[in-house]
Amino acid sequence: MTTTTAEHDGSGTTSTAYAAIVIGAGQAGPGVAAALAADGPVALVEMDRVGGTCLNHGCKPTKALRASAVVAHQARRAAEYGVHTGEVTVDFGFAIDRVHKIIEEEVSGLAGYIEGVDGLELVHGRATLATDPTGAEHVVTVDGRRLTSSQVYLNVGARASVPPMPGLDTVDVLTEVELLDLTELPAHLVIIGGGYLGCEFGQMFRRFGSEVTIVAASGLGGREDPDVGAILSQTFADEGIRVLEARTESVAPADGGVAVTLDDGTTVTGSHLLMAVGRRSNSDLLGDHGIETDDHGFFVTDGRFQTSVPGVRALGDVNGRGAWTHTSYQDSQIMLEPSRTVDGRITTYAMFTDPPLGRVGMNDAQARESGRRVLKAEVPMSGVSRARLEGETTGVMRILVDADSEEVLGATILGLQADDVIQVVGTAMQAGVRYPALRDALPIHPTVAEYIPSILTSLQPLDG
Repeated sequence: MTTTTAEHDGSGTTSTAYAAIVIGAGQAGPGVAAALAADGPVALVEMDRVGGTCLNHGCKPTKALRASAVVAHQARRAAEYGVHTGEVTVDFGFAIDRVHKIIEEEVSGLAGYIEGVDGLELVHGRATLATDPTGAEHVVTVDGRRLTSSQVYLNVGARASVPPMPGLDTVDVLTEVELLDLTELPAHLVIIGGGYLGCEFGQMFRRFGSEVTIVAASGLGGREDPDVGAILSQTFADEGIRVLEARTESVAPADGGVAVTLDDGTTVTGSHLLMAVGRRSNSDLLGDHGIETDDHGFFVTDGRFQTSVPGVRALGDVNGRGAWTHTSYQDSQIMLEPSRTVDGRITTYAMFTDPPLGRVGMNDAQARESGRRVLKAEVPMSGVSRARLEGETTGVMRILVDADSEEVLGATILGLQADDVIQVVGTAMQAGVRYPALRDALPIHPTVAEYIPSILTSLQPLDG
């Protein structure tokens, strides 16, 4: 195997050459780095803990915490099923400790995997990148150490966006990172943002016992269809979550907490403030890298993740082609298979509220804008046998198809097991399956998924 080459540049700085350098040990980085190490020495640079946002602050810890919130909610509903538990209390500190224990095990496992790959060196520290326009030798500097290679892979991800706002520098602002480090339950959690993050955390903390107010200018669910947002809003109201459809004007300290003033004149006072208004690219953390980015700071790439600089590729959130762990991981798979491209990828995603939301392709509004003749199949969750059997009848299932080509255009499922069931439709779309094949499939009974074939027998014009 090729070994690294170290030399001094005359200034006392050691320069080490690698066959490839991967910056970021998130979902795409380790797999790509390990595969590349079979052909030569590879440096995997990480400024924090391995695993990226998903493992340390995102998908996995939030789902572990969600599990505790779901159990608390189910325990309070136990009498509906003939089970009597008495008063339900939540030990928030224990729930958080459980999350940390699970994540520590996962991080340790990933670190051990990386350390066990022959030819792969894990370099800890903040990386800056100076690219070579010719692609001959890119320079990565990590805490004064100089690394060089003609092949650089960027998996630097994204971070919580905290937009400028009057008074923001006078209060403690939480993102998902700090929220998961709390050891005591907030008395009143005020959340700015009604998207996926705001909805998931809002419901969790309400179920733990916090008072929760969500400030969402466009309502809950963001880009989803209005009826989906309305169902979520009613579900949250039933659980005691206050949702205010207004814009935040300013924040200020108040009574040991924070006061949030809205554009309708309302002021909300809480003990803690969570900012959940989206994420921003980490491309700026690499310094003056010389790589083309879009208006939002994400690297512009082709279908094989090649950036504007030869030999530099961008994987995961930072390329703007998908802000999800599963898209990042698939980027690594595509990268390692020369015949594959990310162009044309069908992205399925979920919001892990209770009930969850599963989405793929077009929603109603997007279908109307497409100019196609669109047919819709729909059933409320109250009409799904499995949902009725389990007493989980909140939500809706709908599928959109092209009336002329029979192409499946998209699906929205809000309800029991939606995060799993949506993948049936997503897989069919990726494979180019036309809707009659789904309609004629033989499903298992009683399941939620069995209603995919069922409702496709009753298609109606989208706006009929």
